[in-house]
Amino acid sequence: MTATPPSVAGFLAASPQARREGHIDLGFQRQASLWRNCDDRVSYVAPEGHCFSFYAQGGRGTRRVDGAPISGWAGAVCILPHGMDSEWEITDPFAFVHLYMSDAELRRVFAETFDCDSRLMELSDETYFDAPWLAGHFLTIQQATASGNPVQAEEAVSELVHGIFAEGIGVTQRRRQLAGGLSPYRMRQIRDYVCADLSRKVTLHDLARLCDLSEFHLQRSFRTTLGISPNDWLLRQRIEAAKQMIRKGAPLADVASATGFSSQSHLSRSFKAHAGLTPGAYRRLL
Repeated sequence: MTATPPSVAGFLAASPQARREGHIDLGFQRQASLWRNCDDRVSYVAPEGHCFSFYAQGGRGTRRVDGAPISGWAGAVCILPHGMDSEWEITDPFAFVHLYMSDAELRRVFAETFDCDSRLMELSDETYFDAPWLAGHFLTIQQATASGNPVQAEEAVSELVHGIFAEGIGVTQRRRQLAGGLSPYRMRQIRDYVCADLSRKVTLHDLARLCDLSEFHLQRSFRTTLGISPNDWLLRQRIEAAKQMIRKGAPLADVASATGFSSQSHLSRSFKAHAGLTPGAYRRLL
């Protein structure tokens, strides 16, 4: 069996010079880390997942060895796509913020933002660009990661990714014919059906019947279109709805019932497994 390549974070962690000063797991394959590095040469070989990088301090001594000989600067932003090789030389101290997202998660956000098939997303290698309208989001992620506040970090991550999509920086929607998958109409049909009442039990059979497909075809087509399974997508809808109710101060027992969890303990287990903290801890950070 072929081993999965490390993420950008994995390559940095293997460097004796790079030092991670903060880390936060936001669940659903999203993480943020704070790094410092100096006098180093780092190669990212087919890294797993996407990396969005922001130079918080310094950067003039950092450059791509495998690209144009351009040095970074404080406030510079890089986009390092999933699977894209790059090699870096660092001669001066600098501090930087990294946001990591799996390919499946970024494609899901793209598909739901633009109401399209996730396979149409194309992320380009961008080194470097200046984006002052994104700097505030990166700095909030930096602050939230340093203080261990995933609620604050998650809100900033959402704003950051949607800001990148809105500006079209490094992200394009490929124009090509796609085979298989579900149409935008079918995806909206599923989304409307599920979100109309998250308290009810929803099965693969229910969704397949809604789309007039076999369960096998629905499962395969859904994953092809959105990049994740129907079950994973449904669980995410329930947890996101639970977060909204918690923000509004709803009792956790009511939250569990309204979002389709069998009990408050079921909500707590699922919430912690996917959001990285319990609903109670989430509420205390608001």
